[in-house]
Amino acid sequence: MWILGIKPSPCHCDYTATRHFLGALQKLPLQACNTGVRKVHTAPLRTLFLLRPVPILLAAGGGYAGYRQYEKYRERQLEKLGLEIPPKLASHWEVSLYKSVPTRLLSRACGRLNQVELPSWLRRPVYSLYIWTFGVNMTEAAVEDLQHYRNLSEFFRRKLKPQARPVCGLHSVISPSDGKILTFGQVKNSEVEQVKGVTYSLESFLGPRACTEDLPFPPASSCDSFRNQLVTREGNELYHCVIYLAPGDYHCFHSPTDWTVSHRRHFPGSLMSVNPGMARWIKELFCHNERVVLTGDWKHGFFSLTAVGATNVGSIRIHFDQDLHTNSPSYSKGSYNDLSFVTHANKEGIPMRKGEPLGEFNLGSTIVLIFEAPKDFNFRLKAGQKILFGEALGSL
Repeated sequence: MWILGIKPSPCHCDYTATRHFLGALQKLPLQACNTGVRKVHTAPLRTLFLLRPVPILLAAGGGYAGYRQYEKYRERQLEKLGLEIPPKLASHWEVSLYKSVPTRLLSRACGRLNQVELPSWLRRPVYSLYIWTFGVNMTEAAVEDLQHYRNLSEFFRRKLKPQARPVCGLHSVISPSDGKILTFGQVKNSEVEQVKGVTYSLESFLGPRACTEDLPFPPASSCDSFRNQLVTREGNELYHCVIYLAPGDYHCFHSPTDWTVSHRRHFPGSLMSVNPGMARWIKELFCHNERVVLTGDWKHGFFSLTAVGATNVGSIRIHFDQDLHTNSPSYSKGSYNDLSFVTHANKEGIPMRKGEPLGEFNLGSTIVLIFEAPKDFNFRLKAGQKILFGEALGSL
């Protein structure tokens, strides 16, 4: 370059020197350093350039998971002592990290795997392991013979004997499914309890009000709270009940009362775990996850049932809604789609009788009831109790 009369720039000289230096380092052989006690071998520096982030991420993730398990163990020990544990909410980065896990893809893969037909000789050991792990009561199943179920999906969606779940006729609202009562009570300040001490927004959960005639509630008013807009009759209150379905529970859900379904709203979203521990950890967990909201009315006003998806539970089925497709490969964040069951041919919607089959999950998940009722409505429940489909939730 001097021959051309051009002086090389300092940056070019630094870059050339650095390149030669790194090239020399990569050619260094494996060396042994004598410490006087034993030989310590040092790898050439070129191996540093071959490191990949996957092992580091796995190690960090394993350590974090271990820490979380220790925290859960400590909480269980404190609960045994009768001490109340204040919820410790996840930070924004922890929620973002969890949501970055491809749970929707994993759930679709599990769904495909569950539909693979098992050979006859493998069915009994596989199902027996599941029964032992999750405490499934097969004496209640309509078909107790494990050889009858061709795949895991059929086993998860097994039917019960007619007498296994008698429907309570004395109370106005029954449990739509088997499960564990997480929380229940009145909706206050447009916030709903997820678990004790952790709430989520009623409007975020049900979605913005649509100003259409087919919805069971009137158009929104800017001066009213979202809760007040759902209460259609003077003197009524808004109530809620959250039921968690464990993997070993009966996976179908039924109509909790006599009501008419007039509208469906489907929210695509994440598929994070909804077990009670996660519900205590992640605020507005149910608003993050995929869910199907059915709204309508019963004899006391507004009524809704929401089926919330979870990890490995991307498939939510509503028996009378053939257009519903959950856990699609792609979706727009924050989007939702509406379907009205009120048409020119059917101006009432879909009538449902108490105890009538309504839908099903492919594995355990969560059911959320939000409904309007008079002030003297009383729940007959205790938080944390086990409940079966058909048993009373409450009445006037």
